[in-house]
Amino acid sequence: MQHPDDRSTGLGRTGPQIALWIIFSSCLCFSADAEKLLLPPETVQQWANDFGNQIYSIVTKYSGSLLLQKKFKDVEPIIKIEEVDGSELVLKFAEEMERMLGRKMKSVKSLAENAEDADLYHDYNASLQFDYFNSVLVNTMDEDGNYVELGKEFILEENEHFNNLPVNTSLSNIQVPTNVYNKDPDILNGVYMSEALNEVFVENFEKDPTLTWQFFGSSTGFFRIYPGIKWTPDANGVISFDCRNRNWYIQAATSPKDLVIVVDISGSMKGLRLTIAKHTINTILDTLGENDFVNIIAYSDYVHYVEPCFKGTLVQADLDNREHFKLLVDELHAKGEGKVKKALKESFRILNEATANGQGSLCNQAIMLITDGAMEDFQQVFEDYNWPEKRVRVFTYLIGREMTFADNVKWIACNNKGYYTHISTLADVQENVMEYLHVLSRPMVINHDHDIIWTEAYMDSVLPNTAELFNTQAQSLLLMTTVAMPVFSKKNETRSHGILLGVVGTDVPLRELMKLAPRYKLGVHGYAFLNTNNGYILSHPDLRPLYKEGKKLKPKPNYNSVDLSEVEWEDTDEILRTAMVKGETGSLSLDVRATVEKGRRVLFLKNDYFYTSINETPFSLGIVLTRGHGKYILLGNVSIEEGLHDLMQPDVTLSHEWTYCETDIDPQHRKYTQLQAVIRYLTGKEPDLECDEELLQEVLFDAVVTAPLEAYWTALLLNETGVEEGIETSFLGTRAGLMRITRFVGTEKRVAKKFLTNSDKESIFTMDHFPLWYRRAAENPPGNFLFYIPREDTRDVFKDYEYDYNDSLRTEDLEQEYKDDGKIVIASTVVTVTVNKKVAVAAAIGVQMTLAMLEKRFWETTRQPNDTDCSSVEGLCPISCDSPELSCYLMDSNGFILISKEKKEIGKFFGEVDGAVMSQLLRMGMFKRVTLYDYQAMCKSSHHHTSSARPLLSPFYGLMSALKWFLTNFMLFLLEFNICGLWHSDHLAEAKAVFHASHKHKKLDVMQPCDTEYSSFVYEPSVKETNSFVQCAMCQKMFVMQQIANSNLLMLVIQGECDCARRFPPITLEPKEVKYNASVKCNRMKSQKIRRRPDSCHSFHPEENAKDCGGACQISMSVALFLASLTASVVLR
Repeated sequence: MQHPDDRSTGLGRTGPQIALWIIFSSCLCFSADAEKLLLPPETVQQWANDFGNQIYSIVTKYSGSLLLQKKFKDVEPIIKIEEVDGSELVLKFAEEMERMLGRKMKSVKSLAENAEDADLYHDYNASLQFDYFNSVLVNTMDEDGNYVELGKEFILEENEHFNNLPVNTSLSNIQVPTNVYNKDPDILNGVYMSEALNEVFVENFEKDPTLTWQFFGSSTGFFRIYPGIKWTPDANGVISFDCRNRNWYIQAATSPKDLVIVVDISGSMKGLRLTIAKHTINTILDTLGENDFVNIIAYSDYVHYVEPCFKGTLVQADLDNREHFKLLVDELHAKGEGKVKKALKESFRILNEATANGQGSLCNQAIMLITDGAMEDFQQVFEDYNWPEKRVRVFTYLIGREMTFADNVKWIACNNKGYYTHISTLADVQENVMEYLHVLSRPMVINHDHDIIWTEAYMDSVLPNTAELFNTQAQSLLLMTTVAMPVFSKKNETRSHGILLGVVGTDVPLRELMKLAPRYKLGVHGYAFLNTNNGYILSHPDLRPLYKEGKKLKPKPNYNSVDLSEVEWEDTDEILRTAMVKGETGSLSLDVRATVEKGRRVLFLKNDYFYTSINETPFSLGIVLTRGHGKYILLGNVSIEEGLHDLMQPDVTLSHEWTYCETDIDPQHRKYTQLQAVIRYLTGKEPDLECDEELLQEVLFDAVVTAPLEAYWTALLLNETGVEEGIETSFLGTRAGLMRITRFVGTEKRVAKKFLTNSDKESIFTMDHFPLWYRRAAENPPGNFLFYIPREDTRDVFKDYEYDYNDSLRTEDLEQEYKDDGKIVIASTVVTVTVNKKVAVAAAIGVQMTLAMLEKRFWETTRQPNDTDCSSVEGLCPISCDSPELSCYLMDSNGFILISKEKKEIGKFFGEVDGAVMSQLLRMGMFKRVTLYDYQAMCKSSHHHTSSARPLLSPFYGLMSALKWFLTNFMLFLLEFNICGLWHSDHLAEAKAVFHASHKHKKLDVMQPCDTEYSSFVYEPSVKETNSFVQCAMCQKMFVMQQIANSNLLMLVIQGECDCARRFPPITLEPKEVKYNASVKCNRMKSQKIRRRPDSCHSFHPEENAKDCGGACQISMSVALFLASLTASVVLR
């Protein structure tokens, strides 16, 4: 017999008799007692009608929606609705961005020219004494009240243009990392020479007041920053920032490069040497960017790839791959004998194949050899693979204090146009690694090719108020790009050495760039975005670069290497990505599933994409116009006098993130809000303000049309009957960013204290988006109200925010953070204008009420008095939702509960509460499941630290292993023993490191980037009502669902207390990590998508002085001991 729960009926208004007949006929065991408990659908229908009429009356009355619709209807004869030309608009935006970025490039060129001239006329003075402003020490006094050395008085004043940091806009000052001596002669000469830049900094800022930080990063390690600031060391008092590590410095100093890092992991490298080697690899990786390619090979007795998946190829050195390499390098262990020849052959093979196949950077190529000595005959490898052209440079890093094999290691570098360095301590790593960049920069320096570079998007985590910015700005707008240019020595006597003096640059906040694509021109769901020549996102409203651990926001490990295809994931064939990466101009249409409320809800949109390149940069611009909302723009016209009067009313606000007038150019204008600036401009008090005339005209028109609402709401407030308890705020917003807000309840009594304030980003107009109540209402029929409970709970579907309840948060902290969650309800609807059959959304209007008020109406409506006439009702009568036999819910069209008997269920997805009924609704087609993907998620992954001990296969093998270990280490001890080694002994440190690595056996939960799949649910609006039942063993549940007219609400009444959890588990919105098998994962990691290479490449120059290849003093070695160690190693293999 077929199970009753496999049969269901979706009914219109044909009466309950058919439904009852189907129910009876589908279950033979349905008893007479159960028949009396049948839930009458007509009763629920009556409840839904009554409740719907009540709330519709309330929201239309207090919102004033009908009045606003009438006012826009009245002005339709004087309104123009024009179709937006996306192709023309994207070209216009791109031209404005090009001009803006061009001004930044001009400033940087001026800095480079003046820095080179200053160096040309500066004579190096080894005994120079110069007291400069050290940014860490300025304004610091000793115990006697005297300024410390390099810390004299430096005037600082808070400046809104620089994120309210205290700065000095008259002078720059100097930052020096802890590992660089701040009075070294090279530092003092460089600082003295670069004092000439102070005037240029100020002059640039006066010419272009939109400039932010300007700087000069010196190759000696100091960093001159304008305006001058007070630099704060970290918690340990360390200044770790080194400008030479920054991407803008590295990209400007060198051309793109392919690197194969070759690391020795033979037995002699164990302990501190291996630790230094790992740190060296990580430091090299930090010098790479998205235009570079890399692989890492480790060698001992044999050659193996650190990541086997990358065997024989080069991978893009984006942040993802660099961090992946670092994790793998950390797991390396030393054992065996070093065989460098095979490793070098494999490295040359990788680089040669990349060139032959047109892969990699197609520019500089280099091998980075990290070893404590080269003991083989390796010369033949270079003769076979690299001579005579020496197309591949080889850089060598001798690890450890001993110099036994220094000549061999240096020979390799000097005979392959590379550079040799000796790294004996961890503190030596940074300076020695940087040498290779200076070598790679020589051809460019000799040619005096001043290539301007633009970096990928990044977050400046150095400035003191970074944490505050993380919490107050939209995530996608926290990022910046830097334009930079190298600075060379123009002195003839050093020409062949190709001396790089440093790099100059300026930051460009992407927030300022995106202002040039104003929101009002793009419509409710429209947006603009930027991506790089590598296909990575520069700016996009759906980019989420941060995640939360405990209460701290952090950048994701891969935040600046998010590919366009991972955000615009509906572009499955990557047509959009390919065209934009190639710098093409064109358009594309896509059906997309857009999400709001952090992935909890889905909108189905038809988007038109328009794109073009931004000249003189590696960037491309795209804009999105949504059919219906972005296709038309509404234009009205009123006089300034008429509009000003209505604009100056106290209930009016303008979006503080939109640019109506540019207040950041003149420091005197920074004190004005956007509304104040608009009024002062229109009244003639500030005629010099630069304002968007088109936007101001729309604002004035909207102010006039919406003005009657202020009087209407005031009349409600002053009415003798008063405002109904629970109604707190009425509001409206127009597509010009104008809002009118009337509060019916004072702040002290208002439940919704955050709603419509600047801290409530979801409910106001921002640079990223229109308010949530506007966006969602626009997808509902005009006149229908959208109801929802705003949720501030940041534990969202996207899983960006993870709370560590054990460490960082107490339960009371969590309760305090979310104490207002689920206590208010927002209801909103859109108002449209129709001209010549063209329909445009003009505004959205709504009301905010308490949930308690809505609950009171709901429970009063869903109760039948005892004297109810039940003569015509089949089933239980009278019934009431407060009866224990019934479970009643009010939920929205996405399945989220607004009202339930159980307070803890409010705001939850209904499938989590009752999987049985939700499953039935899905089978009946009342709801449909929509599958969505998130390629920016963060997932917990277990990171294991395990012992590196090799298993002992037999007692004899164990004995031989022990003997081999003893003899090898004894010989190495003799080799390493000298007075210097005895004095500066690192063997204790080695022993400690070995013990730690061999005995650490820990599992850590860490957050890692991942891909997830999750579901959203949508009600089928064509079905007004339905009823069915679910059987769980010997128990049955009957339910009736009724759509509530003029809203997105559904009333659901369930009769029966069956526990169906075992057969029907909860249906959750919990995202599931997409697990890839090893093969797929490997292909994804090493895949090289279409990218556009930088225009210039500087790999070699005939005048280059290749003899300048590093050097060190030599220490003689014992040949006998050397031969003894070789013999022992061979015998014990």
